[in-house]
Amino acid sequence: MKQLTKKQLVECLSDETSLTLTEAKRMLEGLVKLMHDELSNGHDFILPGIGKLSVRERAARTGRNPQTGESMMIAACKAVVFKSAKGLTDSVNG
Repeated sequence: MKQLTKKQLVECLSDETSLTLTEAKRMLEGLVKLMHDELSNGHDFILPGIGKLSVRERAARTGRNPQTGESMMIAACKAVVFKSAKGLTDSVNG
């Protein structure tokens, strides 16, 4: 399975658009910053044709230490979840 590094992603963006490598890197970093800002403020972030990022609250729960088997409390937290767009799911499934 091939994974794109940030550098490779910037190069692909630059190749697909008329942006220079510096402009493509700035655009990608701006998009990531916008995602962080929106999600930290409790808003969903929709990427048209790709999917939606949102924040969900996870309640505190009892877990188990896998090394010792001892029960322990896992604190409540927020988790970022992704729901893919139907078009993306359909294209992956052929």
